[in-house]
Amino acid sequence: MRGTEARQRSRGLLPSLVGYRRDWFGSDLIAGLTAGAVVIPQAMAYATIANLPVQVGLYTCIIPMLVYALLGGSKAMSVSTTSTVATLTATTLVTAGTAGASDDPAGTMMALSLLIGVILLVARALRLGALVENISAATVLGVKIGVGGTVGIGQLPKLLGETSNVSGEGFFRSLAASLSAAETINGPTVALSAASILLIVLLKVCAPRIPGSLVVAILGVLLVGLAHIDEAGVALIAPVPAGLPTPGLPDLTHIAALVPGALAIAVMVFLETAAVARSMRRPTESPIDTDQELIAVGAANLAGAFFTVLPAAGGFSQSAVNRSAGARTQLASLVTVALAILVAVFLGPAVSLLPQATLAAMVLVAVASLIDIPRLVRWARISPVDFWVALVVAVVGLTAGLLAAVAAGVALTLILVLRELNVPRIEIVREERGILAVQFVKGLYTANALVHERAILDLIAARPTKVDAVVLDARRLEIVSITVLDMLADLERELSADGIALHLAALPTRSTVVASKTDWYQHAAAKGHVHEHVDEAFATGEPDSPDE
Repeated sequence: MRGTEARQRSRGLLPSLVGYRRDWFGSDLIAGLTAGAVVIPQAMAYATIANLPVQVGLYTCIIPMLVYALLGGSKAMSVSTTSTVATLTATTLVTAGTAGASDDPAGTMMALSLLIGVILLVARALRLGALVENISAATVLGVKIGVGGTVGIGQLPKLLGETSNVSGEGFFRSLAASLSAAETINGPTVALSAASILLIVLLKVCAPRIPGSLVVAILGVLLVGLAHIDEAGVALIAPVPAGLPTPGLPDLTHIAALVPGALAIAVMVFLETAAVARSMRRPTESPIDTDQELIAVGAANLAGAFFTVLPAAGGFSQSAVNRSAGARTQLASLVTVALAILVAVFLGPAVSLLPQATLAAMVLVAVASLIDIPRLVRWARISPVDFWVALVVAVVGLTAGLLAAVAAGVALTLILVLRELNVPRIEIVREERGILAVQFVKGLYTANALVHERAILDLIAARPTKVDAVVLDARRLEIVSITVLDMLADLERELSADGIALHLAALPTRSTVVASKTDWYQHAAAKGHVHEHVDEAFATGEPDSPDE
C-alpha cells in the first residue's frame, strides 16, 4: 500500500519532493544558485540565436522552469532552453516567413510554444513516448552537428562586429553573408570576442566549477560601464526592460506555417529532456517515467505560450552543474527561478550593458561541443550504419536546413527499424514424429508478417524429412493485427496444399480475444488446432489431416 501511495503522490504536484528530508535544503539552495549562475546568462545568449531580445531567454528561466519543477519527475534536471531548440526556433520562424513579419515576433513565437506544448501532450495521450525514443542516437548526433555548425557560423557577424544579421538563415547563407560583410569588421569587438572565448575555455579546463559564462558577462558589463568600450564601436544588446514577463495571447495568424517546425522541435524537446533526465538520475532514485516527462515538458511549453519565452527542454550542461552542485530535488530549480526573478526585476539596466560579442562568445563555446567529431570517428569503426546516418543527417542540416535534417533523421530511423523487423528469425523449439514447432524470435508484427510467412515455408521446404504438422509457438504475439491474422490464414492455405496441418499454441489471452472473432481462428479451434501450450500440441498424438 505504501508503494502505491508513493506512486500516486509522485504523479501530483512537486513529485520530486516526495520523501523530502530537511537536511537536503542546503544542498538544493547552493545547487539552485550555482545552476542559475550558468543557466541565466546562457539562456539570454541562446535567445540571440533566435534573433530575439535577451530577456526572452531570461523569462524562459522563470515560467517553463517553474512549471517543470511542479510536475517533472527528474530530481536534478534544469529546464529552460537549449542551443538545439533555440536554433530550430530561429529556423522555424525564418522558414515560416514570420521572422520579419512584424517588429514584435513575440506573438508568433508564443503560437509556436503553444503548438509544441499541444503536440507533446497529444503524444502523451496517444502513448507515443516510446515511439519517439526509438529515434536513433545517430539521428540526434547528426542534428546536433548541424546545429553546432549553423549556430557557430551564425555568430560570426557579432564576434567580428559586423552589421549583418544571419540568425536562422542556414550554414552556407550565414557563411556567405559573413564573408560579404568583412569590410565592417570592428577591431575592439574582435579583441573582446577572442578574450571572452579564451577565458571561457580556460575556466572550463582549469576551473570547471567557476561559471565562465557568468564571468565574461560580468566583465563585459564592467568594460562597458567603466571603460566605455561601446564608444569604440562595440555593439551592445538591446535595452532590457526591468520587470517580470507579462501574460499575453499567441498570434495564430501563421499557425499553419509553424506546424512542421513545431513537430521537429517537439521531437527534439522530448529526446533531449528524456536523455538528460536519465543521465541525471542517481541509482537510488526511481526510474524516469517517460509519460510523466511528456506531461511536464508539454505543460511547461504550454504555459510558455502565454508569456514571451522560448520553447523549453531539459539542458544537459545546466543540469550537470545542478547535479554536481548537490541538487537533490526540483527545489533547486525553484531557487534558480527565484534568482532569475531577482535578475529580471532589479538588474535590467545592468544587463543592458552586455556587449553582443560577449553573448556570441558564450553561444560559440556552448555549441562547439555539439560538433562531436571524435564520436563520429569512433562510430565509423564500431558501427558504419550509425556513422552514415549521423553524417547524412548532419550534411542535410548544413545544406537543406535543420528542419529537413530532423525529418531526414526520423525517416532514416523508420527505415532502419523496418529493415531490422523485416529480417526474419525463426527458431525450432521442438521436432518429433513429423511435427515441427517453431517460434518467432523477434515477434510477429504487421511490418514483418509476410517475410515471416515466406521464411516458414522456406524452412519447411529445406527440411530433410517430411513435415506433417507445424506448431506456431505464439506466446510472444501480445498484439495481433488484421495483417498478422491474414498472414496466418494464408500460411494455413499454403501448408494445406502440401498436406501439412497448421497448429497454434500459447497465444496470449489479449490476442486470443481478437483472433477468436475471425473465421480462420474459429475453424482452427473447431479442428482442435489451437492449444494452450506447445507440449499439448505434441501430446495429441498424430496430427490431424489439414482437410479434416
